[in-house]
Amino acid sequence: MEYDEALIDEAVLALLAAFSTDTGNTWKGYDFGVMNRLHEQELIDNPVNRNKSVWLTPEGLERGRQIAERLFARKD
Repeated sequence: MEYDEALIDEAVLALLAAFSTDTGNTWKGYDFGVMNRLHEQELIDNPVNRNKSVWLTPEGLERGRQIAERLFARKD
């Protein structure tokens, strides 16, 4: 099965934002290709380093939280 990379990128960005601190720091345990694409879009800082976490840019944090709200919010 082939997956839409843009949709995968959005879902990972949403998960990064959903589990980030208020300042945008989050664990980076996702596929390297996805992380590199998010970095190329300037949504996260460079994931290629020795740290186990990555910083979302202000735009990445805002966009990720919007996507997380759309995908994961309870609809009670």
